Amino acid sequence: MAACILVTRLLCRRFAIGYQRLKGKRCLYPFGLHCTGMPIKACADKLLREMEDFGYPPKFPVEENTEAVVVEKGDTPENKAKSKKSKVAAKAGSAKYQWQIMTSLGLTDEEIKEFANPMHWLKYFPPWAQNDLKKMGLKVDWRRTFITTDANPYYDSFVRWQFIRLKERNKIQFGKRYTIYSPKDRQPCMDHDRSAGENVGPQEYTLIKMRVIEETMPQNLKVVASRRPVFLVAATLRPETMYGQTNCWLHPDITYIAFVNNKNEVFICTRRAARNMSYQEMTEKPETVNVLAEIKGKDLMGVALVAPLSSFPKIYALPMMTIKEDKGTGVVTSVPSDSPDDFAALRDLKNKAAMREKFGIKEEMVAFEPVPIIDVEGFGTLSAPKICEELKIQSQNDREKLQLAKERVYLKGFYEGVLIVGEFKGKKVQDIKKQIQKLLVDRGEAAVYMEPEKLVVSRSGDQCVVALCDQWFLDYGNAEWKAQATQALANLNTYHDESRKNFEATLDWLHEHACSRSYGLGTKLPWDPQYLIESLSDSTIYMAYYTVAHLLHGGSFDGSGTSPLGIEPEEMTPEVWDYLFCQTATVPKSTIAVDKLKKMRREFEYWYAVDLRVSGKDLIPNHLTYYLYNHCAIWPNDPKKWPQAIRANGHLLLNSEKMSKSTGNFLTLSDALEKFSADGMRFALADAGDTIEDANFVEAMADAGILRLYAFLEWVREMMDTDVALRTGEQNDICDQIFIK
Repeated sequence: MAACILVTRLLCRRFAIGYQRLKGKRCLYPFGLHCTGMPIKACADKLLREMEDFGYPPKFPVEENTEAVVVEKGDTPENKAKSKKSKVAAKAGSAKYQWQIMTSLGLTDEEIKEFANPMHWLKYFPPWAQNDLKKMGLKVDWRRTFITTDANPYYDSFVRWQFIRLKERNKIQFGKRYTIYSPKDRQPCMDHDRSAGENVGPQEYTLIKMRVIEETMPQNLKVVASRRPVFLVAATLRPETMYGQTNCWLHPDITYIAFVNNKNEVFICTRRAARNMSYQEMTEKPETVNVLAEIKGKDLMGVALVAPLSSFPKIYALPMMTIKEDKGTGVVTSVPSDSPDDFAALRDLKNKAAMREKFGIKEEMVAFEPVPIIDVEGFGTLSAPKICEELKIQSQNDREKLQLAKERVYLKGFYEGVLIVGEFKGKKVQDIKKQIQKLLVDRGEAAVYMEPEKLVVSRSGDQCVVALCDQWFLDYGNAEWKAQATQALANLNTYHDESRKNFEATLDWLHEHACSRSYGLGTKLPWDPQYLIESLSDSTIYMAYYTVAHLLHGGSFDGSGTSPLGIEPEEMTPEVWDYLFCQTATVPKSTIAVDKLKKMRREFEYWYAVDLRVSGKDLIPNHLTYYLYNHCAIWPNDPKKWPQAIRANGHLLLNSEKMSKSTGNFLTLSDALEKFSADGMRFALADAGDTIEDANFVEAMADAGILRLYAFLEWVREMMDTDVALRTGEQNDICDQIFIK
């Protein structure tokens, strides 16, 4: 999808630049190639592993039904990307291995072998990208084109300068922070490092420790616990509701594990949750789960528990069939006074003796009534029973009604509810959530637990966790810095209200962003070279680099050619960059001639700031917001250097449907150029739309554009051949000079 967004961005810029040039303005339209991050290194390493595992050339295991299905014309809607899949789409769509993907691009085995070296990617693909874009008709100043990472020593020195100055200005901090982390890659996994889960962050829970009463503990658990206290641990977003616990829910068919934590206690939860905890310094050994036993949920039914803050001396573990293994710990606290789901499920167990008998639940284990704990206006002190009665919810199987009930009472209870029990009686729920969490943690009855909000998968195929790890991070939560970014947004033209609202929401929640990693391609942190600067952090002010790139290494992507000004990369010191980018008015001591320094500074002053940035709407929560922050940090006293406008666009549909290799509704840039020509493709893209909504490339429009162009050219030829018959009299006005002479 990134490529689909890119084409839309390029044409938006192309049209804007063309229009402004027609108005007589001087316009700079550069183009860079961002190579930083994990994708290239991950693909190169996959090729290495495939050669190690399957030989060279690799002989992959034969799998049934892996060949892509060819869709015949008669099976597709008339308007769809006609007839059959393209060869690339068909092959790449079914490819399982990196080698097969490379083969689908038309590369030979001998050529593919070279891509096991990540540096080869940086030399091979940029010329191909440039060639396609030239065919597309982009009016780019190719002298300014460059690649990122330390493969380009000029850009490398530029990024090093930026980070030195950010650290000096206290924008970069170091410490233990929760972050999305790939255990396989052994480093934080930022948005651009993910194959799934972009914009997903850590979700904080309160881990409630419900102590299992030993007399009710299964015998095998007693043995492995070896007199250590045993806890069922439930992850909750609402610690303030623990006063109303009447029972605990487990799924009978989930396999739970018992393991030793860092306090020599035994925790019981799902294996997935335990894996997360092991990266948060909560297990006996960091990053290791010491599994004592595997236990089916059904074997824990009826165990007695001591639950923190509950008004009952003991509660029981009961069955709930809707618990999911991929969220939380698989252990759920039950508060039927304020949770419609809990109320309905507990009522079912009370009313259905057969269900209790199936799981060995005695009647006294469900003989608990909802406990009033929160007063909610309009619902009273028992909001869940009241809403279930109003909506006539009969059982826990009334999923749609229960969802509606939850929507009506959950947020209202949190934001408007008043606690009527405990130490914080009389206070609003939203004001005391953190205080109750701290109370429980200080008592040793709970812990802070994190996991990804949704599934996150790294580009190396690893399911990510939340880890508490040492890292360098950009302190976007700094109040002064955030205020500057807010000011920059206020002065920014966003073109769409939706874009502005997304920026405002991001500024509201954004606090810290890990800017270092140990795997991939990039620039090394100047003061801690064991780390690389990650891809969303080395590309925030690169537009400034465009203004001088052609003078440093014009025409050479990686700076390996002869510098037009005869400047060597090692001459580009932080002091030189300071002078070029107006950080200081004093010419620095340098081996670079003063006239050359002044020439580069004039280039920067002439072109900066950025008048228009066009990018995908999915980058507002990260890259585009960081773009604002970093301009404010580098030019804090010169708002004229801050971005002037950002136009966010949607994705690109093909014939009103999402592009997909698996369905064959797919078109590459080079295929589009070959099929429709640059003019035909641009006609269709101009008609596709340029708002924040998804644009729609319609092939019929591209075909029609070609026909209209052909008809126009034929008409021009006809007019040129018959110009004498069309004009009489003396030729003397301006129209004659333009259209005849």
